Amino acid sequence: MDEARPLWATPLQFVFACISYAVGLGNVWRFPYLCQMYGGGSFLVPYIIMLAVEGMPLLYLELAVGQRMRQGSIGAWRTISPYLSGVGVASVVVSFFLSMYYNVINAWAFWYLFHSFQDPLPWSVCPLNGNRTGYDEECEKASSTQYFWYRKTLNISPSIQESGAVQWEPALCLILAWLLVYLCILRGTESTGKVVYFTALLPYCVLMIYLVRGLTLHGATNGLAYMFTPKVEQLANPKAWINAATQIFFSLGLGFGSLIAFASYNEPSNDCQKHTVIVSIINSSTSIFASVVTFSIYGFKATFNYESCLNKVILLLTNSFDLEDGFLTVSNLEEVKSYLASAYPSKYSEVFPQIKNCSLESELETAVQGTGLAFIVYTEAIKNMEVSQLWSVLYFFMLLMLGIGSMLGNTAAILTPLTDSKVISSYLPKEAISGLVCLVNCAIGLVFTMEAGNYWFDIFNDYAATLSLLLIVLVETVAVCYLYGLRRFESDLKAMTGHALNWYWKAMWGGVSPLLIISLFVFYLSDYIITGTLQYQAWDASQGQLVTKDYPPYALAITGLLVASSTMCIPLGALGTFIVRHLKRGDTASVA
Repeated sequence: MDEARPLWATPLQFVFACISYAVGLGNVWRFPYLCQMYGGGSFLVPYIIMLAVEGMPLLYLELAVGQRMRQGSIGAWRTISPYLSGVGVASVVVSFFLSMYYNVINAWAFWYLFHSFQDPLPWSVCPLNGNRTGYDEECEKASSTQYFWYRKTLNISPSIQESGAVQWEPALCLILAWLLVYLCILRGTESTGKVVYFTALLPYCVLMIYLVRGLTLHGATNGLAYMFTPKVEQLANPKAWINAATQIFFSLGLGFGSLIAFASYNEPSNDCQKHTVIVSIINSSTSIFASVVTFSIYGFKATFNYESCLNKVILLLTNSFDLEDGFLTVSNLEEVKSYLASAYPSKYSEVFPQIKNCSLESELETAVQGTGLAFIVYTEAIKNMEVSQLWSVLYFFMLLMLGIGSMLGNTAAILTPLTDSKVISSYLPKEAISGLVCLVNCAIGLVFTMEAGNYWFDIFNDYAATLSLLLIVLVETVAVCYLYGLRRFESDLKAMTGHALNWYWKAMWGGVSPLLIISLFVFYLSDYIITGTLQYQAWDASQGQLVTKDYPPYALAITGLLVASSTMCIPLGALGTFIVRHLKRGDTASVA
């Protein structure tokens, strides 16, 4: 099998594949949010520590296992122990769940990219109502960017119970996204190896352009000052450390089987330790780099909103009290407000409810992550830029490249164990297996393009992988260190690469990393229990805002099934192996 196994053309292709997979949307829309929530610059302290004690050791473990066993996740863990075949199956199931919904983000990126060529941008203004006598009521109550996202893109229903029909435009974009993924993975490492150069490098080019533009925007310094001003008291907050560990864990893509699959196509002598350090540092540096870009745009948006608010107050007071144009300015606003309140108390009290409380700090503290950041906050900032169409095209093209790069890793985690299987590969060529996987995922993914699709997207995004991945990686680490044997694995690595394993990796694998994963697992489990009934954010068109609702019983049942279907693979795999072996022993004994 080793002789026939395809290989990366160069070690650089492997590194780019890992970077393209690891550097994804989470670096752009999750890390800046965590910085905002947990102390700005001070969040980097727990983040870097967690990278050293959790991220790099676990990344090295998965790359080393893949390179040593030269198989996908199922075959690799079955080789270590027949009782561990369920670990590989669990990884494939989680990757399958991820692929089902993750490519929907690429469909949305396509949708926004196509609309970015319009002038003006369709999310920059509210549409007229049916009578053409004013603006649409829902859009006026929300904002033009929220309206375009919730009504034009998602056409979202009021609750998860009202499924609605499939929206044909997002559905076509989803089919296009899957077609693009299929073309990228069609020839295995041969085609993927070429594509990853683009999916890994192009986002950096766009981020660099955005950095230059972001730093020249009015108010950018306000955002950067907010990011880099450390709030040291947050270091005493346990949630800051837990979120730092979680971000490292999921950002590197541990537990999905993608890294094992990629490493299985390496030459056995490849220095995977060096590549672990390179990928880890580039991934984390990208998160910080993307945050600088994001906060410069945050600063511009917050300053724009703050100054717009002040101008509205100035206009209101000027008209209400017949003040001379230009008399009231930002610098003397508070002083004049105090004077008017004392000189004209009755008239001021009538106007007072309409006077908004403008605060730059509160604008900067508005924390948004995920699709809200990508498709609402960013588009809000883009529409106020000069040549907004250009910046919109660049931004959504970057999102698409990040998303496709991650999808290549997700599909590799599914396809590698399938193509490694002699039973499947003897009946179907690689291209047919790839096509079937894409077709099945695309068909199921159409659920996320229904009117209630975004609610199901949130369920999959929040619950399909979290606990499952922690359990998978915990079992992986314990299996290598205590079942396969750390000394045996160390000698394998030395025979492969010619380098001895130093004390740092052994200490992390043998104790620190497993204990950290157990701590995270306990935290998430207790958090789910303490939270009680799970809730979700539903869009209320009449109010033009999100409202909190309880999940219905069937949604909770599906959530539980999502978690159980992957985690139960591990004990069921071990039980199945035990039963088969026991039956074989019984047959052997009866023949004797």
